[in-house]
Amino acid sequence: MKKILYAVIPIFVFSLIFVNAFYGHLIFVSETQEVINKYSVYVHLLPEWNSDSKNLIFDVTNSWHKSDKISNTNHVFDAESKEYNTNQLRQLNGKSYVELKHEFSDCQEEWQPMLYRKAVDTVRHEIEYVQGQQLSTDPATSVYPDIANKNYDNSEQQSKIKNGYAQFFPICTSKDATSYDYSVKTDNKDLGFDVYFVSSDIQQENFAKDHFDYYRESGCYGQNKQSYSGTCNNLKEDSGLLVIFPDNLKPWTTKVTVNLYENN
Repeated sequence: MKKILYAVIPIFVFSLIFVNAFYGHLIFVSETQEVINKYSVYVHLLPEWNSDSKNLIFDVTNSWHKSDKISNTNHVFDAESKEYNTNQLRQLNGKSYVELKHEFSDCQEEWQPMLYRKAVDTVRHEIEYVQGQQLSTDPATSVYPDIANKNYDNSEQQSKIKNGYAQFFPICTSKDATSYDYSVKTDNKDLGFDVYFVSSDIQQENFAKDHFDYYRESGCYGQNKQSYSGTCNNLKEDSGLLVIFPDNLKPWTTKVTVNLYENN
């Protein structure tokens, strides 16, 4: 089965490229109100961090629904705009890092997928599904299995993340309260991450303090995971997903994939 799949996938990709050459402007035109923003966050930890590795890469997909008021307006993301590619020096709990956001639109623009990226995402999804790393058969939606970090227990994880790194990903919504499906995974096999839906980006500083607050309903958080999916309800518009790693990264770049899908 796997051999057949590996032969069929290149043929499918080539066919997609060929068809797009003539009808690409029609393939990606959506009649729905769904908006997709794909962006990356590159983080470089400066010397005051204890990690041997100083780099994290977050690949993010955020899908949400337009309000009725703007449903007929098509704001196409301009990838060349410097406004959406910011390189900033920041601090987190007294330690400095450099953050670069690439193609981040802050819920203002929608992403029209480029052909090669659409094809690569589809192929990657099919391969992950065959390997059991992906639970969804829909290439537009990623659902990862619940895989706990087995290198150390949860109590040690909670101690480790007090000095760790946290990244905030805002949700996008036109509603007063909404529901989001989400999935997170990492390629770092030595550490676990914590993931929490929180009320605002203020909690990015508070996670190491006693007054850290997050949505405590089932499905709104996961602790000491290497792969996790869930659904969180009754989220307010300033809410977002917080992903936290201990400050013990080993000598390689840690890559994290984050998917956010607003429910109707």
